[in-house]
Amino acid sequence: MQTNYYISCRLNVKPERFHKCLFLLLHEILNFNVHKHKKNYLLAAKMHFMKKIFIVITIQFLFLFIFAQNDAPDAEMMKKIRQEAMQNSKVMDIAFHLTDVSGPRLTASPGYMNAANWAKTTLAGWGLKNAALEPWGEFGKGWQQENSYIAMTKPYYQPFIAVPRAWTGSTPGNTIMKSDIVLIKAKDSVELMQYAGKLKNKIVMTWVSDTLRPSFTADASRYADTVLERMATAVPRANATGPGNNRPANSTFATMQAFQRTLTKLMNEEKPALVLSMNGRGNDGTIFVSSGGQYAKDAVEPPASLMLSSDDYLRLQRLVNAGINVEIETDVKTRFFTDDLKGYNVIAEIPGTDPKLKDEVVMLGGHLDSWHGATGATDNAAGCAVMMEAVRILKTLNIKPRRTIRIALWSGEEQGLHGSRNYVKNHLADPATMQLKPAHGKVSAYYNLDNGGGKIRGIYLQGNTAVGPFFSKWLEPFADMGAGTVTINNTGSTDHVAFDAVGIPGFQFIQDPLEYSTRTHHTNMDTYDHLIPDDLKQASMILASFVYNTAQRDEKLPRKELPKAREATPRPF
Repeated sequence: MQTNYYISCRLNVKPERFHKCLFLLLHEILNFNVHKHKKNYLLAAKMHFMKKIFIVITIQFLFLFIFAQNDAPDAEMMKKIRQEAMQNSKVMDIAFHLTDVSGPRLTASPGYMNAANWAKTTLAGWGLKNAALEPWGEFGKGWQQENSYIAMTKPYYQPFIAVPRAWTGSTPGNTIMKSDIVLIKAKDSVELMQYAGKLKNKIVMTWVSDTLRPSFTADASRYADTVLERMATAVPRANATGPGNNRPANSTFATMQAFQRTLTKLMNEEKPALVLSMNGRGNDGTIFVSSGGQYAKDAVEPPASLMLSSDDYLRLQRLVNAGINVEIETDVKTRFFTDDLKGYNVIAEIPGTDPKLKDEVVMLGGHLDSWHGATGATDNAAGCAVMMEAVRILKTLNIKPRRTIRIALWSGEEQGLHGSRNYVKNHLADPATMQLKPAHGKVSAYYNLDNGGGKIRGIYLQGNTAVGPFFSKWLEPFADMGAGTVTINNTGSTDHVAFDAVGIPGFQFIQDPLEYSTRTHHTNMDTYDHLIPDDLKQASMILASFVYNTAQRDEKLPRKELPKAREATPRPF
């Protein structure tokens, strides 16, 4: 039973030894002969202390057990949610509108605003209240690609697979241009400067040492039972992912950073016609692509920049390095948008009905923005479609939640969780000072989905052991669908972190990886066709049930200790 696990965590005892320790402790206490040891005051004091521990353990065990029983989900409502989710699902239609219809959803781009306005209108059409595009502060320039063509014309003709890097410029002129290639081969910033004065209006590429290797494992996978078991039996651990902890211990990282800064400065000054690059993670035509410039309103516009497929880039590099005459023709056109520099989240609500609890809130959400290489299906139209479907299910069932249910679709996540962080700062608390706003105490929980399109296998507790027994109970109706794992572990780098940073319970669900990290995450393959309908239906069902259960509880979910104020920085989370 999960309850034993959470008590064992508090006592710093491994979960698998909890029962044995409890039995041995009970045996010692029951068989202790007070008269035999009445002169051994130390032993008597020890046993007195052990009795106290045993009483505390027993009380905690009973308290959590009873509490978990009281949080058993409404079986009839769970049945209705399952039926609506599986038989009348709209989740794929929602995903279709967020991807194929809206296009790429880079924050502040027309594609993002199209998707955000559609989501707002759709939520309002389902009967949700206060549907709005809520500004959270200044983001910066919008950007979109408008034309992208590149091909090799000498020594033979070959079109290439390529995607412009975000917030980069256009090639010169209004027609296709042709140029040879300058291949930069420099080990450090000093050697790099030998190319000064030689790059203007040229097509430039930088030497890479990557080698493509065949993959002998499948792109897609689901979590094995053994992996889920390890998650379920994990023990709390100190956070080892603080600032700087992921950086190499030697000077290599600093050297690479210095080289990249010098290269960027050189390109901005020299103004080549086009910069070519590649990402070694990509193969078989998959391109991992994100930003090549800055979105701040006063940022310098960099030259045009294309991310090529690794196969094409390495072929070009070999040809140029061998001294063979290579000619490229290309036409890249991009557009910046500066009329409105604000960032917007989509917000809508199902109002609470309990006179005492209606001002409290249960939140669910995911980030609506995406990168631009494709249409951001698994990252994160899938999560937004599931969240929208969850509130549609609850609204269709005409539930009258005790607490208000609020959905939030965030922008700016890909650039640093800007939408959720600023929402938290504007409405709840600033982590730099930990000065709490009145609404801080009214949010029971925030649920997030942003790990691809895989079905839910359980939930990360974010170190909040007290909610474990409740969540275990809430997952029981979905055990037949593969969901049941509750782990003390956490996954970061997404929007629940913004809430957790100010002491509000924030949770991300465990999802099957599928091909998220290998093929779709931030790539030109992240399209609608990589979504699995049954996985999204299952996820919608579980999200609807968790939100419903949280809204109907007598009490808000337990909270961890309030975090301490953090030093003010440009990114305080």
